Amino acid sequence: MCIYINTTKKLRRLRRLNATARQQLRSTFSTYAVNNIINMKRLITLPVGLFLTVIALAQDTTTVDGPWKYSGMASINFSQVSLTNWSQGGESSYAINGLSAINLNYSEGKNSWDNSLDIGYGVQKIGERNPAKTDDHLELLSKYGRKITGNWFLSGLLNFKTQFTEGYKETETGRVVISDFISPGYVLLSIGMEYKKDDSFFVILAPISGKVTIVTNDSLSNVGSFGVEPGNKSRSEFGGTIKIGVNKDLMENVNFSSTLDLFSNYFNNPQNIDISWKALLNMKINKYLSANISTHLMYDNDIASVDTDGNPGGPKVQFKEILGVGFSYKF
Repeated sequence: MCIYINTTKKLRRLRRLNATARQQLRSTFSTYAVNNIINMKRLITLPVGLFLTVIALAQDTTTVDGPWKYSGMASINFSQVSLTNWSQGGESSYAINGLSAINLNYSEGKNSWDNSLDIGYGVQKIGERNPAKTDDHLELLSKYGRKITGNWFLSGLLNFKTQFTEGYKETETGRVVISDFISPGYVLLSIGMEYKKDDSFFVILAPISGKVTIVTNDSLSNVGSFGVEPGNKSRSEFGGTIKIGVNKDLMENVNFSSTLDLFSNYFNNPQNIDISWKALLNMKINKYLSANISTHLMYDNDIASVDTDGNPGGPKVQFKEILGVGFSYKF
C-alpha cells in the first residue's frame, strides 16, 4: 500500500512537471511566433491591403462601357520549407510574393487616354534572420494622345514610381536603411509624339521632359541619396525621354508585357542615360493557377551602390528576377 501511494505521488509530480514544461514550450513558441508575425505584419500590411483592394476592384469592374476598355491580372505566389533535425543541413524558410497589373484605356475618335497601375510586393524569412523584401514597387502611368495622322499622336505622359516600405542593406554592424516610401519617388512629365499601332505596342518620343526625384526620408536626404543634394528632399532634371511598351498574347494563356524607359538629362552628363527595362511573362495553367517570370534591369548614374559595410560606392547596373507559381486571376 505504501509503495502504491509513493508511486501515485511520483506520477502526479511527473504530470505537473510535464504540464509545466508543455506550458513553457507553448509560451516560448507563442512568443517566437508572435514576434515573427509582428515583423512580417510590419512589412506586408500596407502592400497586401492595397493589393487585395486592387483585386476586389478588378473583380467588381469587368465590363466594357462604350469607349472604355478595362483589363488586368493579379497573382499571389507562396513557398515554404520546414526542416527539423535535418542532417543534410539547410534552413527553414517561407515566402510570399504578389503581382498585379491593371489597365484602363479610353479611345474615341481622335482621342486616346491610357492608364495603368503596376504593383508588386514580396517578402521572405530564412531561418532566424529578419524578414526581408524580395519585391517592392508601385508604378502609375497615364498618357493622353490626340491623333494627328495615321498611327501618330501628339502625346502627354505622367509617370509616378515609388515603393511601399523601408528597404535595408545587411552590414557587419547591422541593418542600414537604404530606401523608403517615396524615398525615392520619381515623377516624370513628358510632351512629345507617340506611335501607337494598337493596344499591343507603342513608342513615345518626348524631347520635352521634366523629371523630379523625391526623397522624403530625412536620414537618406541628409546624406544625398539618389542624387539629391545633402539636406534637400528633391532634385529636378530637364531632358528627353523615350518609352517603348509591348503587351502581346504569344499564344493561348501566355502573355508577354514589357516597358523600356530611357531618360537623358540635357544639362548634366547627357551621355549617362537612365535605363529602366521591365518584362513580365505570365503563363496561365488553368482558371486559378499560373506561373510568371518578371525581370527588371535598371541603371541610374545618380544612384550610388552600397557595400557590405554600408559605405556608398559608384553607380552599378541593377537586376531583379522573380519566378513564381501560384494563384492567379485574369480579367
